Amino acid sequence: MTKDVLILGIETSCDETAAAVVKNGKEMLSNVVASQIESHKRFGGVVPEIASRHHVEVMTLVVEEALEKANVTMEEIDAIAVTEGPGLVGALLVGVNAAKALAFAFQKPLVNVHHIAGHIYANAFVKPLQFPLLSLVVSGGHTELVYMPEDGVFEVIGETRDDAAGEAYDKVARILSLPYPGGPHIDRMAANGEDTYKLPRVWLEEDSYDFSFSGLKSAVINLSHNMAQRGEEIQPENLAASFQASVVEVLVGKTKRAVEELGVKQLVLAGGVAANRGLRQAIEDTFVDNEQLDVVIPPLSLCTDNAAMIAAAGTVLYQQGKRGKMDMNAHPNLDLEQF
Repeated sequence: MTKDVLILGIETSCDETAAAVVKNGKEMLSNVVASQIESHKRFGGVVPEIASRHHVEVMTLVVEEALEKANVTMEEIDAIAVTEGPGLVGALLVGVNAAKALAFAFQKPLVNVHHIAGHIYANAFVKPLQFPLLSLVVSGGHTELVYMPEDGVFEVIGETRDDAAGEAYDKVARILSLPYPGGPHIDRMAANGEDTYKLPRVWLEEDSYDFSFSGLKSAVINLSHNMAQRGEEIQPENLAASFQASVVEVLVGKTKRAVEELGVKQLVLAGGVAANRGLRQAIEDTFVDNEQLDVVIPPLSLCTDNAAMIAAAGTVLYQQGKRGKMDMNAHPNLDLEQF
């Protein structure tokens, strides 16, 4: 019988301190996340220094809880997978150094993981990944279309040229005086509104898979200011619905064209904005009749940052013989294709 592979995952790329134990890359034995939302809410966004300090405060407790919930000891762990980047450099350093300390103390191999690779492999907990596949990655800092011809190989065929979709959501949320994080609030408001405001759909060049949401954000700001100057009242629910309709139409439209042109077997949704109900529904509606395509949408708990996804991606890399070194550093701008 093949021995089970137990990977301890550690994730600290932004404002969640997370640790998890995963068996064979597809079974979560534990997945512990300590959120910092309440600490950052009053600032309207993540404050890097505060995020790093909180990671230091709870890192040991989170790892201990993950091991306890999984009912395993460090001696039983085969390797430690940790997010090397991208992310906030101070936050990443806490996780990287915690992983190196554990690896040294218990003589375990290190596996360095790209944060976006983790988001994609979160879908492995839903069903086995089939290659070639296409992943639509949508989060606060990333909006990308990633083509994977095989396990562990990534080709970014489209990415944002300015604001990521999640950034645009947060900026529009501020216009509507919504609390941080703004994305979920806009999603809820949009469900009760209608697409009544004429906002642009930015498609860029005809053959481009790239995204741009800066112009859409500016259009919302200008619309809001112009209506205020005319003494007209904005309908928040309708503005939220109009904004979301523009974002989702472009995301899904480019994804549909990529699926058709690349002939992939599977489409997976990934990233924090993958929790958006409007986007999830649009993906389902668009591809429901495509019997040649397997569509995977992760549960809400696996859309936001967590360590189980890092352990899942780390399992693939570990089995491929890839290892990190003890001089590993944090890389806030780590390239997925060069990873």
